Amino acid sequence: MGCTAVTVSHRLENLVSWDSDWAGLRVVVTGIGVSGFAAADTLIELGARVVVVDAATSEKARAHADTLKIVGAADVVLGPDAVTHIPRIDGELPELIVTSPGWRPDQALLAAAARAHIPVWGDVELAWRVRIREGRKTADWLAITGTNGKTTTVGLTESMLRAAGLKAIAVGNVGTPILDALRDPVEYDVFAVELSSFQLHWAESVSPVASVCLNVAEDHVDWHGSYDSYLADKAKVYERTQKACIYNAEQVETERMVEEADVVEGCRAVGFTTVTPAISMLGVVEGLLVDRAFIEERRNSAAELASMADLGPLAPRHMVANALAAAGLVRAYGVDAKAVRQGILDYIPGDHRIQPVARLNGVLWVNDSKATNPHAASASLSAFNNVVWIAGGLSKGVSYDDLVREHAARFKAVVLIGTDTALLREALKRHAPDVPVIEPEAGDTEKVQTAPASGGTTAGPSGNGEQVMSWAVASAARVAESGDTVLMAPAAASMDQFSSYAHRGGAFIDAVRELVEGQAQTGEE
Repeated sequence: MGCTAVTVSHRLENLVSWDSDWAGLRVVVTGIGVSGFAAADTLIELGARVVVVDAATSEKARAHADTLKIVGAADVVLGPDAVTHIPRIDGELPELIVTSPGWRPDQALLAAAARAHIPVWGDVELAWRVRIREGRKTADWLAITGTNGKTTTVGLTESMLRAAGLKAIAVGNVGTPILDALRDPVEYDVFAVELSSFQLHWAESVSPVASVCLNVAEDHVDWHGSYDSYLADKAKVYERTQKACIYNAEQVETERMVEEADVVEGCRAVGFTTVTPAISMLGVVEGLLVDRAFIEERRNSAAELASMADLGPLAPRHMVANALAAAGLVRAYGVDAKAVRQGILDYIPGDHRIQPVARLNGVLWVNDSKATNPHAASASLSAFNNVVWIAGGLSKGVSYDDLVREHAARFKAVVLIGTDTALLREALKRHAPDVPVIEPEAGDTEKVQTAPASGGTTAGPSGNGEQVMSWAVASAARVAESGDTVLMAPAAASMDQFSSYAHRGGAFIDAVRELVEGQAQTGEE
């Protein structure tokens, strides 16, 4: 390593607070979305020399670019050519690249940075580096990751912390960029930080007070390159944890992650389970959520935290697990049992997560558009019997065999949507050959074909997302009977026909409401 590289490395190592010497640091920020904009805005405020690149040329991207140019010394380069090479700053290569989480490591610019030995941080790493600021309170971090349940657990954690009288905010992958929260005039006591596997991949020095990996299942293999690489990035949530690593006692992979993590001396391993807990665990006893980890008398007793009823009328197993994980985090932080229960009662579940939409003629309609992978869909399906399942979308390279094999007996019929249904269709053919599969004919979302999976149609859906969803809801209504549940839990990403899972869920809700209104007008009940 040459003298210049050593000097740069030494400088970056010393960037450990807001008040460190960031002035003039040459930084390329990849991406001008929510996290990229926050990173660039922060770096400009710190006095760095910033260039932002993004392949997008949308109106929103251009508006962000104009704002950055106004607020400080930032160059913004948009368009496909902007992301194929490393831009120079004042004629020199950058000293650092800060990437948005969605950018894959093998993307051309990031791959070139690796070859040139230019360090790459994510927005989470940058946030950790600038969290300490003279004259301001430094918020503690509680870190949450997992294939599914992150957003719910982060929300529950935030709610429990607030019930304890703490200034807390949910940040990270959940929506509010950590960098924005750090610059908020409110001086928070603690952050509940949702971390995706993408964000963890680019984080190297984060040291949370407590951390949890809720669960793991095959997901984002296309981004990480393999399931093993995905697991390795998820496991990074436990590195350097200070007080407690919370793990899923029903999934050995998360326990193994804790065993292999390099943590702060004295950090505890605390499990959670949806059955009776052992010592140093949280779990369920006779309908109560209990703590046998954070009490002195844990060898022969448990502290009551809440009841199953406190979680609401629809409290599937995974919701119980999420509540216990959140309780483990906040109990590690010192929150009392009463605040745990109050936080559960105060929590308002987000839309598109096992969201009851309507009950019509004895049929329950449920929106779980947030179920963007097989593991999440499995959790939804486990909560119901006699299901007309609306599923399909972008598969992200995952397998559907285990999902269909486990829940085949629940299916009354399956309505397929999406442009990438081949893997799901084949899994249905193998493991649920007698279940009717409903698909639209190519080019016509109004025509419906119904057949067992062994002889189902192969034509993909057509039309825009709203048209396809209206067709899917109408198709499900034709086969659903009193006592059935129509569950929209796609087990796939949404971007083939919708802008987001929220867009997809909204289309489902609108279509169900139209169905309800239509039947009301015809006098049906």
